[in-house]
Amino acid sequence: MKTLFFPRLAINGIKNNKKLYFPYILSCIGMVMMFYIIHSLSYSPLLREVRGGSSIEAVLTLGKFVIAVFGLLFLFYTNSFLVKKRYKEFGLYNILGMDKHSISRIILCESVTVSLVGLVCGIGLGIGLSKLAELGLLNAIEKEIDYRFTVKAEAVLFTVLIFGIIFLLLTVKSLIQVRRLKPLQLLKSENAGEKPIKANWVFALLGVIILGVAYYIAVSIKTPLSALLAFFIAVIMVIIATYLLFMSGSVALCKILQKNKKYYYKKQHFISVSSMTYRMKRNGAGLASICILSTMVLVMLSSTTSLYFGKNDSLNARFTRNTEFSIDVQSIDNLTEEKCRIIRKKYEDVFKDNQFTPKNVYEYRCSSITGKINKNKININVSDDSIVNYDDIRMIYFISIEDYNKIMGKNLCLKAGQAYLCAYRCTYNDKSIDIDGLKLNIVKILDDFIDIGESKYIISPSLMFVIPDYETLRPLDNMVDISGYKALSNEYYYGYDYDTDDETATDIFRKQVETIDTLDFIKNDGGYGYSAGCIAEEKDDFYTTFGGMFFLGIMLSVLFIFAATMIIYYKQLSEGYEDKSRFDIMQKVGMTKQDIKKSINSQILTVFFAPLIFAGLHLGFAFPLVWKILQLFNLSNLKFIILVTVGAYLCFGIFYAIIYKITAKVYYSIVAN
Repeated sequence: MKTLFFPRLAINGIKNNKKLYFPYILSCIGMVMMFYIIHSLSYSPLLREVRGGSSIEAVLTLGKFVIAVFGLLFLFYTNSFLVKKRYKEFGLYNILGMDKHSISRIILCESVTVSLVGLVCGIGLGIGLSKLAELGLLNAIEKEIDYRFTVKAEAVLFTVLIFGIIFLLLTVKSLIQVRRLKPLQLLKSENAGEKPIKANWVFALLGVIILGVAYYIAVSIKTPLSALLAFFIAVIMVIIATYLLFMSGSVALCKILQKNKKYYYKKQHFISVSSMTYRMKRNGAGLASICILSTMVLVMLSSTTSLYFGKNDSLNARFTRNTEFSIDVQSIDNLTEEKCRIIRKKYEDVFKDNQFTPKNVYEYRCSSITGKINKNKININVSDDSIVNYDDIRMIYFISIEDYNKIMGKNLCLKAGQAYLCAYRCTYNDKSIDIDGLKLNIVKILDDFIDIGESKYIISPSLMFVIPDYETLRPLDNMVDISGYKALSNEYYYGYDYDTDDETATDIFRKQVETIDTLDFIKNDGGYGYSAGCIAEEKDDFYTTFGGMFFLGIMLSVLFIFAATMIIYYKQLSEGYEDKSRFDIMQKVGMTKQDIKKSINSQILTVFFAPLIFAGLHLGFAFPLVWKILQLFNLSNLKFIILVTVGAYLCFGIFYAIIYKITAKVYYSIVAN
């Protein structure tokens, strides 16, 4: 009988505190379920059978890591709140003669019970819903639906291992948390007020400065490469600034409202403002957490949705033609029309053998090099350490006047030492340029930039020079970069469109790829490389990658929304219990239930819109940064991305209002009864 005493006390404790434990257990079940689903999908045999399966596996692996880390942090947060609300009960046990060792056994039994329920129900729901998630993922990546159902033992074991460790850490933390406090501290824990934050104006000013710097970084970035590097720095700064502003801002707001006698000394405002003052630090931290989670959801939803529904635009922007080949040669000596004719014949022989007629054939020769610009000079030999400002890096392309005229249908002429210039994603206004010793006089700035080399999908600022011939590049031909590799790249491009089915187009593409290995003169050039692509073959990879990112974005957004909902719920619950005694006193001196509702509405309206407004502000300033990062995926439809972002914010705002309205009823039910 004695052996069942502590388990019974633990189960009764959970039942008697079901308002506290039910959301916590639900959180545990949800975290375990999400982790199992993502982990089982990452090892799905169906995904391994489709093209691009490795890409989706990498995306889902990242998702597993995010869920595990976030689950640890969030469950620590909710568990800490849970244990703190039980302090008074544990203190009463101690006063009645139960030592801390026995209390620890109760906590241990409760933790084991909650952990088992969380693991069993979470994995059970994960198994039940994993097939639905798999069907949703296959639909997102536009693959054939397969209704085979399998339970993956390795996913079950790995989920038990990860969350077993998390629950063990939570149990140890709870035991340490209770054993450190004295019985009197446990009994009076709910009445312990918070000390006001000292020098809150200093913290508020610091938060404004940090947030201002983060916003400046977001709106001042000029290139997508710089945006990618600055994104994580800006995110960390925004998180720090948000916590500083909400924690110190709540202090400042309460003081301002208390000094306003006309506002403060009204029955619908008096209790709400005094209550917020009492718990101003914790109130600010909770609101800041809600704001950060809301911002994460908005950024993730808007970006992954834009990627998914803009995948066709991205795919088409990646290719100048439906099928294309780019062969690199080491020396400009092999960048002659005679050599190009040999390569062209290889492709055309495949056309003849398969009775295939290409359309819109597009071919040219070009050279490229990377350097750092300083006024009218470009330095090629740049080390990584010297690249402080990536906005100064330029991709430089060279194309002969012969190839340019052939592509554009023009009849331009150039003399030795002269060049035409096309500037792409940047400007250049000087009349001459010095490219590490190669000096060119710019005759004219051309407006019609053409897609050559990697310029069509590498969105760094680019300068394209139209030169008399490729012999002009002789001063750069033997240069090496800081790593010792040849600095100047030379390539022959050949592309075409087709109106046949994907299977035929892919078959011809693969046969043409095989012919590249027969080009002996290129092999003897000292090594060569080539890139080849076909929309018919590569669209599967695009759809799989973008569909996987969209699916993971939805899953993580659901997770973060769930976490934000739990924080709001616990916030209302804890504040309700703390404010109950105050409202009891006010009801005894004449406050009606209608007055209580007005006071609750006053408190909610005072703080309700702050996280949502700040999340919208963060999203607005983050948009230029996100937009530039999306350009790395060749998304160029700005209006579409703006509409998606605004739509995501409006939908989330409606959901946020509904959740707060529901949880406000929990608060009212506690303080009114």
